[in-house]
Amino acid sequence: MTTKPKARKYRIRRSPVTPGGAGADAPQQPPRRVSPDVVDPMLFAGDDSDDGFGEERYPTAAPKPMPRTAPASATAPSKATGTEPALTVEGELAAIRREGLTGRQLRMARRVAQKHGMAPTSDFDAVRLLRKEGIDPFQRSNMLELVTDQPRQEPSRDLMVPKTEARPQLPSTQVIAEDERAREIVRMQRDIVRRRRRKLAQLGARLAFFVLLPTIIAGYYYYKIATPMYATHSEFVIQQAQNPAAAASGLAGMFSGTTFATSHDSIVVQGYLQSIDAMLRLDDDLGFRAHFSDDDVDPLQRLELDATKEEAYGVYKKNVKISYDPTEGVIKMDVVAADPEMSQLFSERLIRYAEEQVDALSLRLRSDQMAGAEQSYANAETAMLAAQQKVLALQEQLGVLDPMTESNSLMTQITALETQLSEKRLQLSQLQDNANPNQARVDGARGDIRRLETLIAELRSQLTVTTSSGQSLARITGELRLAERELQTRELMVTQALQQLETARIEANRQTRYLSMAVSPIAPDEASYPRSFENTILAFLIFSGVYLMISLTASILREQVSS
Repeated sequence: MTTKPKARKYRIRRSPVTPGGAGADAPQQPPRRVSPDVVDPMLFAGDDSDDGFGEERYPTAAPKPMPRTAPASATAPSKATGTEPALTVEGELAAIRREGLTGRQLRMARRVAQKHGMAPTSDFDAVRLLRKEGIDPFQRSNMLELVTDQPRQEPSRDLMVPKTEARPQLPSTQVIAEDERAREIVRMQRDIVRRRRRKLAQLGARLAFFVLLPTIIAGYYYYKIATPMYATHSEFVIQQAQNPAAAASGLAGMFSGTTFATSHDSIVVQGYLQSIDAMLRLDDDLGFRAHFSDDDVDPLQRLELDATKEEAYGVYKKNVKISYDPTEGVIKMDVVAADPEMSQLFSERLIRYAEEQVDALSLRLRSDQMAGAEQSYANAETAMLAAQQKVLALQEQLGVLDPMTESNSLMTQITALETQLSEKRLQLSQLQDNANPNQARVDGARGDIRRLETLIAELRSQLTVTTSSGQSLARITGELRLAERELQTRELMVTQALQQLETARIEANRQTRYLSMAVSPIAPDEASYPRSFENTILAFLIFSGVYLMISLTASILREQVSS
């Protein structure tokens, strides 16, 4: 942002007013505004005969002009004598052109001619007219010569601020000859060619310094300095044990054997192989850091001996590349090392780490499923043993092996005795039917009947009546039956717990993940890196892009600043 300069003092010239003359009646010219940074020559216009120094002549003052009537008188005889003035003027102009005057001198001559009231047709004509008047067009005139004797006008009160008016640029009236025009065109063409060559040379120098030189350095590094690296490629997939029954059930086993069922485990294994934990285990087992700290490795790829874990992990991520394809469920791994055998060893050890991680993931699931089933089976078995011990204790305490057997034995004896009792009663009835029964036989039959009834009553009392041990056979039978029924229940629970345990074991085995190798790691016999040609071309493209971006940015900024 620019601020126009403010003029504190300015001068305004008015038209001269002659008291009592014609000038008093004439309309006054409007005051002209003068820019504060432009000198108005009319402010110093005055009488040419008075320069402010009296009779003395200022040393650097221009010579006094000759009377303007002299040229008319001088040219009159030439017209009278019949000469051709047109040829004389053209000859003078041609002679002035051959002097090789500069454009600044010609413009100065035109201004001086206009100051003296002349009307030249061109700059060269202005020089010719001034020389005819005896005026040197190229001598610096004193500023006092521009002072006029006109009275100074007072500034108008209505005028507040001077206004700077832009002067229109009029077309030049200079006449250029054809040969000079041709020379100027040739000169401009040569100047354009020279500038183009200079710009092309500068562009070539910049390209050589900012693009070609870095590309050559990068190519030299890739072809001569970079250590050859060997990459071992391997592929493996994590699968799930499929249950044939579940697969045959339709919807239940739809996703059991697909990649969607194991994608989570594959992502977890990929993350573990790319973690710092895997790098530390690989370093402890096979010396990963020592391998890349060897002196045979070039300085750009070499790992310092006192490098931190983060620096070592950066080298690990650069040389161990693991990718997972969710559409196929395959994990691809490339391990890069300075030695092909070491690259194969690194790859095999990382695959072993992946197998351990897969086993660890499925072990937690199997442990959770088996823990509940095993605990249930153990509780059922303990309860069954307690019931069996209770039955055994009752048998030892009551002295009865089997209550049912004892009851059956007593009932058999009672039945046999009742049969004998019925026979004796029938025999007694037969004896009593005689008129003269044998008294001895009758008494014997009555005694047998009495003894049989007593024995039957004793046997029946053993079933219900409490004995000296404090337990009756009926109570003993009831307690033993309850204990045996509890024992049967516990045995059934043990059987069910055992079935649940086997089912849980089958389910746990069904959820087991395992790692299957698709491409085994094999040591390469040819270096995979660096790819010298491709890397050199890539470096060239990168440097070119950077240079182009910087050049465009600089040109845009330059255009913005210049505008």
